Amino acid sequence: MTDQIQSSIVIERTYAAQPQELWSLWTTKDGFQSWWGPEGFRADVSEIDARSGGALRYEMVADSAEMVAAMKDMGQPASTACNGRFSEFRPFERLVLTQVIDFIPGVQPYDSIMEVDFIPTADGKVRMIVTLSQMHDLQTTQMQQAGFTSQLSKLDRRFGWSA
Repeated sequence: MTDQIQSSIVIERTYAAQPQELWSLWTTKDGFQSWWGPEGFRADVSEIDARSGGALRYEMVADSAEMVAAMKDMGQPASTACNGRFSEFRPFERLVLTQVIDFIPGVQPYDSIMEVDFIPTADGKVRMIVTLSQMHDLQTTQMQQAGFTSQLSKLDRRFGWSA
């Protein structure tokens, strides 16, 4: 790995929601498809086996003219197959997704780990803490963080984000 960053990226949000509501957005086909992917992209889920060791397979698709053009300008396809598994699964409390990064030209496949904790607050909200493992280089890690923050904006609008 080159240009490594030294730690994981932690992104926190507190939402006016119940743990079950947020959990279903990560563990059901309809829920996942409703928000996954940065602005201008969508996820078409082909398999979601929400249990420890269960598979997650989806196609990340550029679905706006601007993003289709941007992907073309970068020499990238407008859609990419994504594969992973739920490597830890504690309903309504914690899940860990291990995704296989095997779609970057010139980069050997590797696992990327995303940990998600759901913590109820005293005022009836849920604190969601997402920890993203670093990618193979600094630029890709920064793109991962920007993309994930972009897709969280969909939840921010849905549930009202409070810092």
